[in-house]
Amino acid sequence: MPSRNRHPALSALAATALLGAGAGVAAPAAAAPADSATCAPSRTGAAPTARPLPGHEAGHVDPTDLGPAQAAARERDFAERLRHRPALPGPRAVVTIPTVLHVISKDGTRPGGYMPDSMIEAQMKTMNDAYAGRIGGAATQFQFQLLKTNRVENASWYQINSNNERTIKAALRVGGMDTLNIYIGKIGALGWATLPGSQDKVMDGVVMLNESMPGGTQSNANEGDTATHEVGHWLNLYHTFQGGCSASGDEVADTPAEQTSASGCPTDRDTCPAPGADPVHNFMDYSSDACMTEFTAGQGERMAKAWAAYRAPAA
Repeated sequence: MPSRNRHPALSALAATALLGAGAGVAAPAAAAPADSATCAPSRTGAAPTARPLPGHEAGHVDPTDLGPAQAAARERDFAERLRHRPALPGPRAVVTIPTVLHVISKDGTRPGGYMPDSMIEAQMKTMNDAYAGRIGGAATQFQFQLLKTNRVENASWYQINSNNERTIKAALRVGGMDTLNIYIGKIGALGWATLPGSQDKVMDGVVMLNESMPGGTQSNANEGDTATHEVGHWLNLYHTFQGGCSASGDEVADTPAEQTSASGCPTDRDTCPAPGADPVHNFMDYSSDACMTEFTAGQGERMAKAWAAYRAPAA
């Protein structure tokens, strides 16, 4: 498996933040859990998704584990949208997604949520490497161009939750549905995202824990792959364990079925009778960041179709 120690220079930053925070690694995890309103499925079917903090899974609802009827309804909508907008990116076309990072802090200190440019740059590199297949697995057609780092110092917004999320996004969001807005702050999960298909443009985007960025202090999830995972949802990927061992599963044929989410890096795990060990190295599982190294070709194809159906600017 390729090495994931891609940002060794950031380790000093992580140590500094640990010392300054006082509570150490436990500081992000001690945030109040994202409540059910934050993670509740939307009436439109475009539910936000929450990647839980390690050791805090029981406190978070994960609405991308859709029931069969919900998943079937979303897939019918997906197929219908593709029928009316069939033009897909060419097989060698690179789709560059304009990306805005909204970094919310309570003050200008590193323990107070200030994330230096080096961590921003490392986060963008992590995403681009993952989606280009440079870490492992299949290359997708997507790359991400940082348009702006929007630094916001606001103590009342620092902990993003269902009480302030809409207010924050309404004030900060830029661009159309083709613009990836990532909101970074202190939250009670590693992250969540909106699946495409919602008419609620304001809420569209990704929310992620600041200490999950490369060089952050969140144990086992500080190499930047929370963003990689959540952007996968933004591009219409389900978890690899969606649907358990059912035939349709995550709607991607080349990801082996998986009964439940993985934790850590259990490489010998095989929870379903169908061929193939559990895809614990896939970015859409719940493995540790060090274990995540790949998307599959099928996932890349699904994301390309979702881009055409939901997010590509009108010609």
